Amino acid sequence: MSLAPDFSVLIPARMASSRLPSKPLADIQGLPMVVRVAQQAQKSRAQRVVVATDDERILHACQEHGVQCVMTDQHHPSGSDRLAQAASLLGLSGQDIVVNVQGDEPLIEPELINAVAQLLSQQPECPMGTVAHEIKNIEDFKSPHVVKVVLNQKSQALYFSRATIPFWRDAPQDAINAQATLPTPKPLRHVGLYSYRAEFLTTYPKLSPSPLESLEALEQLRVLWHGYAIAVHVTELSCALGVDTPEDLERVRKLFS
Repeated sequence: MSLAPDFSVLIPARMASSRLPSKPLADIQGLPMVVRVAQQAQKSRAQRVVVATDDERILHACQEHGVQCVMTDQHHPSGSDRLAQAASLLGLSGQDIVVNVQGDEPLIEPELINAVAQLLSQQPECPMGTVAHEIKNIEDFKSPHVVKVVLNQKSQALYFSRATIPFWRDAPQDAINAQATLPTPKPLRHVGLYSYRAEFLTTYPKLSPSPLESLEALEQLRVLWHGYAIAVHVTELSCALGVDTPEDLERVRKLFS
């Protein structure tokens, strides 16, 4: 793979998690989780890694551990608005590339960050990029908690859904219950890692929500609804799950120990 273009990583971090209170500051072997995420992102080829927050406790934790952090408004209606303000505060504009790494992914793979940034250089018509990987079992394929994506021949998203897409019309009668039976080509699971052109970060929050977005509860469908293309990197790397629950946190703590 050729070198990734110049890009910045932005990590939105808020204290508003209901399932895991104060999640960004959760201790992982002596460091707050948001700092662990930033340190992992710093292993990528990003020019800068910056946390975007609305809470001074997160700001102070970042400053204490040498992580750049910017304060954003408290009342942003979405994470995209927060990213847009952070990009503006950092002086990013136009074709500058921003990778959005979630603040609850301390195990994010640095090479995935590089790959999703590189997408936008490879596909200049796309203002946004994301990641997917093959689904390995029928349970994930059927699960509404696993978001699927279907691509065109340019590896751009045709649609995202919680349903089983592509639908296997001529599946064998017993395939629906078979552990290893999946259609070919293999269905793809969407991974919530995104890259943007900075100018699109300004545009995106102004786009009206789409009916499909509301129906599927998938915000990225707004982009397709308004006619923008999303490039998709299909990876063979492992995609670590984020930390959403106390059980997830304990699992990650053990890995770091």
